[in-house]
Amino acid sequence: MDLFNGTLENIEPLYDDKIVLAKKRLDSLAKPIGSLGELEEISWRMAGITGKINNNIKKKNTIIMCADNGVIEEGVSSCPKNLTAVVTENFTKGLSGVCVLSSQAKADITIVDIGVDYDFNNKHVINKKIAYGTKNMKKGPAMTKEEAIKAIEVGIEIVDDLVKKGYNLFGTGEMGIGNTSTSTAVLSVLLDMDPDYLCGKGSGITDKMLENKKNVIKKSIEFNNPDKDDILDVISKVGGFDIAGLCGCFLGAAKNRVPIVIDGLISSVAALCAYRLNKNAREFMFPSHLSMEPGAEYIMKELNMRPFLHMEMRLGEGSGCPLAFNIIESALAVINNMKTFEELKMETDYLIDIR
Repeated sequence: MDLFNGTLENIEPLYDDKIVLAKKRLDSLAKPIGSLGELEEISWRMAGITGKINNNIKKKNTIIMCADNGVIEEGVSSCPKNLTAVVTENFTKGLSGVCVLSSQAKADITIVDIGVDYDFNNKHVINKKIAYGTKNMKKGPAMTKEEAIKAIEVGIEIVDDLVKKGYNLFGTGEMGIGNTSTSTAVLSVLLDMDPDYLCGKGSGITDKMLENKKNVIKKSIEFNNPDKDDILDVISKVGGFDIAGLCGCFLGAAKNRVPIVIDGLISSVAALCAYRLNKNAREFMFPSHLSMEPGAEYIMKELNMRPFLHMEMRLGEGSGCPLAFNIIESALAVINNMKTFEELKMETDYLIDIR
């Protein structure tokens, strides 16, 4: 609890004075004013995060929180429960989507067992197991409030450790059969919206299974009656260890003043939880893509964010993060390496700011 509270108390706003200076430099670069659009916003936001106008990414890492969900007992997924453990093992072999994309982006991954119903004998899986999966939220709280706090603190600790190792750009991924159900439940409570508008087919289910999934989520919320104004209550009653762990990653990144990328639905829900715990946490987040899950769009609106990419992706795992890493590094290359009008001895009398 001390780490959790201490982290929330140490998340500060962006450095506004550095943002002003970064914007001034961007406007002085040899191009029509504002013509690089959101790349420019990334550049000045990075200045606000780090306090430096010129920034370079040293090491990149997507943190993957892996956990099982008790609600899988209710037939909310077509995938077998043991697939959580199988895919977690595959992450260590470089065989999954996020692994291939991370390799392409020259980024690393960190695999965390925060609640898989399996004992790994693999040095590449960090054992931070809270329990062997959550309980079935349709029958009662998914976890205790103490477990929720512990899971959030796992995320904070992982980021703290990686920052000490020189990483300064993070991504957020997950693996857990049934986690689109828990994520949709959390989102439904936080936005006070009917799951009918938010619930999607996850990794792939029939229309009949989708109706069952919606009903399970509704009954879970009705039975547990979580308080939408108490994030810990919501996560503990209808959330998952992966959501809580990723929430901790977002908080840890904000505390350490390092940028962190949002992936798909589960990651987005965790980001929203972090934002509700401390509004300043949002300023350190970058949204990689708009997930095909229906709830994702509502989260982006709530966070007032525009995802970098619209590519009809819905894999999860953190697969959107390596793509966003490339965009962020490109934005930094602009502010770091482009020449100014003055340096090129070019006239600027003709420039008109149409932003």
